[in-house]
Amino acid sequence: MPRFLLRSLFSTIATMFLVSIVLWLLLEVATGDVTIKLLGVFSTPEQRASYRAQLGLDAPSWQRYLDWLIGSDWRAESQVGLPLITTTDPMTGERVWWADVDGVPTQWRLEEGEMLTIRLQPDGTTATSPADVPWARDETGAEVFWGVNEDGSAVKWVRGQGAEVWVLSAAGLRREGNGPQQYIPLRRGLLRGDGGQSLQTGRPVSATLWPRLRNSAILAAVAFTVVMPLALLLGVIAGVNEGRPIDRTISIIGLILTATPEFVTGIFLILIFGIWLKVVPAVAIFTTPNAVFENPSLLVLPVMTLTAVELGYVARMTRASMVEVMDTPYIRAAIIKGMPRRRVIFRHAVRNALLAPITIIMLHVNWLVGGLVVVEVIFGYPGLGQYIYDAAIFGDFNAIEAAAMILVVVAVGTRLIGDFAYTPVSYTHLRAHETVLDLVCRLLLEKKKKLYDTTDVSTANSLNTLS
Repeated sequence: MPRFLLRSLFSTIATMFLVSIVLWLLLEVATGDVTIKLLGVFSTPEQRASYRAQLGLDAPSWQRYLDWLIGSDWRAESQVGLPLITTTDPMTGERVWWADVDGVPTQWRLEEGEMLTIRLQPDGTTATSPADVPWARDETGAEVFWGVNEDGSAVKWVRGQGAEVWVLSAAGLRREGNGPQQYIPLRRGLLRGDGGQSLQTGRPVSATLWPRLRNSAILAAVAFTVVMPLALLLGVIAGVNEGRPIDRTISIIGLILTATPEFVTGIFLILIFGIWLKVVPAVAIFTTPNAVFENPSLLVLPVMTLTAVELGYVARMTRASMVEVMDTPYIRAAIIKGMPRRRVIFRHAVRNALLAPITIIMLHVNWLVGGLVVVEVIFGYPGLGQYIYDAAIFGDFNAIEAAAMILVVVAVGTRLIGDFAYTPVSYTHLRAHETVLDLVCRLLLEKKKKLYDTTDVSTANSLNTLS
């Protein structure tokens, strides 16, 4: 068991690492030049180049991947030569980067050729004063200074060689002539819970991602709670009543639900319950962050859509597994022994029949999360699926990377849970409590089945007489 645990954990970590690399490479190819969407199609190549530098997109791909994964503050500290710290902005609640100068959070700004120091005061205000910075000479002989600017980046200023930069503000693009020559956007990395800055909103990814994740988790949890017990129950009922009308009815309905895509089911439910009957909201409009708790009816149609899609497949798999188990020798031995049918079904058959559905259920957790993208877009539900869709349309690679890795964690996590849930469940629990009479009945039934399979009818009839 410990070896199995270690092997599963290692494979999980390796899978996540490989997926992160593949995801990064795909985004490198697919997103294109995101500065066009940020600055507009009429922006000049110089403006785009300036903004790419501010975003750190001019760095090599491998460097940006490491910054995304483990953070950029570690290499920025080596350039600045000072510890880099963060404080929380009391107005926005977002992280602000500073350099720690003798215990005082400090930033710098170059203004009209003069370097200014910005110090954070104990009361939360800032004080600006002329800076006496230690300029150093680089390999070209130019005087340079590495510090932290007001935008939260480690930057390199060159004395007398202020770069012309284009800064995007609420009023649009503005040109500044005292800009830094090099940028390292500061971030702690995904492994430390920092997904960077969203290009679409200009806010940290975590500030917008976690509320969306909470909404999706609520939707997925409610759908899972509804669909899985119902699917297992219907599958057991169909399997126990193999070939009967109830079995055929459940199988046909399950096949129809499985074959119908989410968007078709969602639109159908919107037309019936949201527009014609008007019993539940047709779209999920969130007026407050806690709208899902204040108005649970917003979940009805999305949950019904997810339930309809997942119900049929899990029910059919459970039914097939139940039919197979009911035909096993130990189940027939228990019935011949005179054990009540209900006890045979619920104590022995159901437990063993769940071996296959356990794996299917864990897989369907991933499919359920994947279905959130379609369902949330259809109903306008502000969850993780809608978040990924909007980020993909805009090309917001920071948001896509963080959201996609959450889905990867869910995928590998459910697989790991499925492995641990699958292992303890086995047929051995019946063998451990098997009496001599149970053993004799089981062996006779297995021998009789073998004889029938070899068409030895005379021997089988003799066995029937003996039994």
